[in-house]
Amino acid sequence: MLDIKFIRENKDIVATATKNKNREVDLDELLALADTRKSLKQEIDGLNQQRNEAAKNRDIEKGGQLKKEMEGMEGEYAELDKKFLSLMFKVPNIHSLDTPVAGDETGNKVIRSWGEIPKFDFVPKEHDELGKDLGILDIETAGEISGSRFAYIKGDLALIQFALLQFCLQFLNNQEKIESIAKEAGVSVANTSFTPVIPPVFIKPAVQNRMARFMMPEEHYMFPNDDLMLIGSAEHTLGPIYMDKIIDEKDLPIRLVGYSTSFRREAGSHGKDTKGIIRQHQFDKLEMETFCLPEHSMQEQDLLVAIQEYILRALKLPYQVVLVCTGDMGFPDYRQIDLETWMPGQNKYRETHSADLTASFQSRRLNTRVRRSDGRLEPVHMNDATAVAMGRILVAIIENYQQADGSIKIPEVLQLYMGGQTTIFKK
Repeated sequence: MLDIKFIRENKDIVATATKNKNREVDLDELLALADTRKSLKQEIDGLNQQRNEAAKNRDIEKGGQLKKEMEGMEGEYAELDKKFLSLMFKVPNIHSLDTPVAGDETGNKVIRSWGEIPKFDFVPKEHDELGKDLGILDIETAGEISGSRFAYIKGDLALIQFALLQFCLQFLNNQEKIESIAKEAGVSVANTSFTPVIPPVFIKPAVQNRMARFMMPEEHYMFPNDDLMLIGSAEHTLGPIYMDKIIDEKDLPIRLVGYSTSFRREAGSHGKDTKGIIRQHQFDKLEMETFCLPEHSMQEQDLLVAIQEYILRALKLPYQVVLVCTGDMGFPDYRQIDLETWMPGQNKYRETHSADLTASFQSRRLNTRVRRSDGRLEPVHMNDATAVAMGRILVAIIENYQQADGSIKIPEVLQLYMGGQTTIFKK
């Protein structure tokens, strides 16, 4: 959520950003409601002061009259406040100056790339065909048992997933490695390591609303009787971990890495990626979430992107780094950077990572603040980013490391976590 004072003082900037993000909000109505709300609050505060004076003077009759008057005003204020917050929650975050302005994903900008696209002396297959032949991916049985967009990940492919998890956790929890990655990327940040977390996969809808993620109910698996919903990513329960709390400046940055299963209805994606495990209702994900001082948040995002690039380089997977445009970026995002990994079977780059700087937008909704050394309180800045979306990276490994005989080589960096195994063969 943006600060109403910021909206008032920068109305044109907010209006432009709202339009650029393909959103519609009546800012004039919002500001008028804010003025009326403020004025009514001042009247209520004045009446409350008069009540206190009446109580001191033991004027029971006047106190009773003021109480009735206040009750009417407080009811009016509650309704006004509800309308005000409803409009405030519709205002998206503004975007950074370097964010491309465009209506859809065609306006995204590739800012760098790494690795050579592999050349095969045979026609490369897609991951679902390879996985089925090797007995490591069973989509048909999952369809019979659970429905479409589910899969059994089996055998050596399951072991690769756990190898990926161990590889990432080992260096993310290492201060020296974080410092080394930052230095190599030219990023100036603290070398604070990431604390591993296994977060809840259920979240209260009211808290999810404060996170400003997955705004439409049809995107979620909902459990109304329990007032709960399943998360779409670990960030959804990592982000609120300091909700309504104050963090001391000396304790920042705080970096968390959460591993969880994620659940998405994929509403509106009918016909898209129906084959394989690119777009699933259920998938596992290792997600990074950080809390930092406002003046450090851009560099913090750059660190997260550097970590993502380190992972893909270690796996020797070709990728490109993309600055996401206004029409394609998330509602709470100030700046969004995606990494797209080459998929030979599909003959194109596919998005595998996202790094979202939300600045103070989420923290203001969550009431997560930092106490400066001089005593001042202000919202912290928040970043979230994919470490590994397991399904998509498994796809990239299968397709990039496939061999002419249908086997799949295991990335060298993961072999240590698989007992030295180098290849997946058909059993």
